[in-house]
Amino acid sequence: MKNLLPDTFTLLLLAAVGLASILPISGEPADWFGIATMLAIAGLFFLHGARLSTDVVIAGFLHWRLQLFILVTTFVVFPLLGLALGMLSPWLIPQPLYLGLLFLCVLPSTVQSSIAFTSIAGGNVPAAICAASTSNILGIFLTPVLVAMLFSAGGHVGVSFDMVWKIMLQLFLPFVAGQLLQPFIGNWVRARKALLTPFDRGSILMVVYLAFSEAVTQGVWHQLDGKDLALLVLIDTLLLTTVLLITSLGGKLFGFNREDRITALFCGSKKSLASGVPMAGVIFAGQSVGAIVLPLMLFHQIQLMVCAWLARIYAQRKATTAPEPAPAS
Repeated sequence: MKNLLPDTFTLLLLAAVGLASILPISGEPADWFGIATMLAIAGLFFLHGARLSTDVVIAGFLHWRLQLFILVTTFVVFPLLGLALGMLSPWLIPQPLYLGLLFLCVLPSTVQSSIAFTSIAGGNVPAAICAASTSNILGIFLTPVLVAMLFSAGGHVGVSFDMVWKIMLQLFLPFVAGQLLQPFIGNWVRARKALLTPFDRGSILMVVYLAFSEAVTQGVWHQLDGKDLALLVLIDTLLLTTVLLITSLGGKLFGFNREDRITALFCGSKKSLASGVPMAGVIFAGQSVGAIVLPLMLFHQIQLMVCAWLARIYAQRKATTAPEPAPAS
């Protein structure tokens, strides 16, 4: 029952949305707060790069079939499901929320939670580290490309070189800088996870507050009601369930062993709030970003609750069964 309750970070996200609804920031203070937010997100991705061990990445890449399976799930299967949801818009799903759902589907996987749940469930942790990290690195390029393909076709938003450059400047270049310095500061950063976690979460909270402040000033809560939110929770849940079934059955179909199937399940079904929210701020600048990131925020909590439950089940099964032999090479 405990795993079905919102975690502390989700409660803080809700608090940020509530604060933006009551006291939205605007004008010159919003401009300065936006600059501070950009610097915080750049610092977040710098730390991601500094934490990632190059040796682990090389080891994970050796299992290319598993990595390819996860990437296809993240950047092909998910977007196709997002396009299928377009049949429900606008007669059932309001247009801003559908844009948010489609944007959710083109995002990379998470890093921390994918690795953590894979570890708890007894999966292939080095492969999970590689898959989650690769997804985020490629997502910096693939997400804008997918947005250009899927959104521009519907006349929703276009992607310019300036937009891609801003994403690279804010996310990719700090990550590369952290990776280059990893041999010198990597151990120090990894040893201080408890101290750096508040910085990680704080930077995301800043983006959420800024995005919803802008959305509130544009009247987002006059456009959406409780029925829309309930529908969004239902669709997010069905979307996650569908991908979990696809990754589970696909892992068996491709002959992966138990550890690799667990890795595919947890890495292929996630979507990153840390990458998605700042990308949305750049890609959808001038639009109601709060409504667009709302499906992602809800999906974030749903995936944490469901995957925590699944990880516990896998861990219990591992404790009561003999290890599954690895397939012959």
